[in-house]
Amino acid sequence: MKNEIIFIVEDSLEGGYEARAAGYSIYTQAETLEELKENMREAVAVHFEPDEKPRLIRMHYIKEEIIAA
Repeated sequence: MKNEIIFIVEDSLEGGYEARAAGYSIYTQAETLEELKENMREAVAVHFEPDEKPRLIRMHYIKEEIIAA
């Protein structure tokens, strides 16, 4: 059993958020961060067998911003 799984979270171009699991083919999206957290929990539960499911989900939020020089 893995202790944790890491999701890379970014702003979606369509609005809301997108999350991809590092090292796994798990992807989810949502309009709010709270909804995204619930979607990540559900995606992890579906992807792993109960005895293989990570105990923790770590969110690594990447925010890209463009500013004038």
